[in-house]
Amino acid sequence: MSEAAQTLDGWYCLHDFRTIDWSAWKTLPNEEREAAISEFLALVDQWETTESEKQGSHAIYTIVGQKADILFMILRPTLDELHEIETALNKTKLAEYLLPAYSYVSVVELSNYLASGSEDPYQIPEVRRRLYPILPKTNYICFYPMDKRRQGNDNWYMLSMEQRRELMRAHGMTGRKYAGKVTQIITGSVGLDDFEWGVTLFSDDALQFKKLVYEMRFDEVSARFGEFGSFFVGTRLPVENVSSFFHV
Repeated sequence: MSEAAQTLDGWYCLHDFRTIDWSAWKTLPNEEREAAISEFLALVDQWETTESEKQGSHAIYTIVGQKADILFMILRPTLDELHEIETALNKTKLAEYLLPAYSYVSVVELSNYLASGSEDPYQIPEVRRRLYPILPKTNYICFYPMDKRRQGNDNWYMLSMEQRRELMRAHGMTGRKYAGKVTQIITGSVGLDDFEWGVTLFSDDALQFKKLVYEMRFDEVSARFGEFGSFFVGTRLPVENVSSFFHV
């Protein structure tokens, strides 16, 4: 049996996509809409406090296209905390008009394909920064889930550790070309959701998503072994713009 890659695991992650029932939302009296928004903002204020204490992070983006309208990306130390946040959101008045569109549960992950050494990796500042990240506040986000192919001669899990490590090293070199342009967060989801990984990209230039993903298609690790789910792209919704976004 091929050697399994060992992973370093950080914060749990929930990507919570919702569509907005604008027709029903518009039937609410204005004062009830304002109260619902205020209640939601009070919840977000709790998220902000948690982030300032470096006990988690979050991002809110509006989604372009018809797959969803809004994304709440939440990072927390435990799965229970993610569940509590999801439940608290569902109990708000605003949630009555936020219809579930898609969700993804995973955990921030680093593999041993590219890391080695005798030092406890959880004590290395750079590793901790990547496992417990404060999410970037960039203009745009791109999320997609993915698998490694398991078909015939293109079975990732039948390759040796040495082969997989070399392929991932080359893959990483492509990603490093976009340092400063795109920030990437990889979350593992084997046993947690339908795909094996979630990939979240952040950038102030949405065109960089296209360039990066396209160039990576030519890496052997993607060309032979990559299987991708749906892509979601969105624009950041700052807290100060929430009221105007929901204004009708």
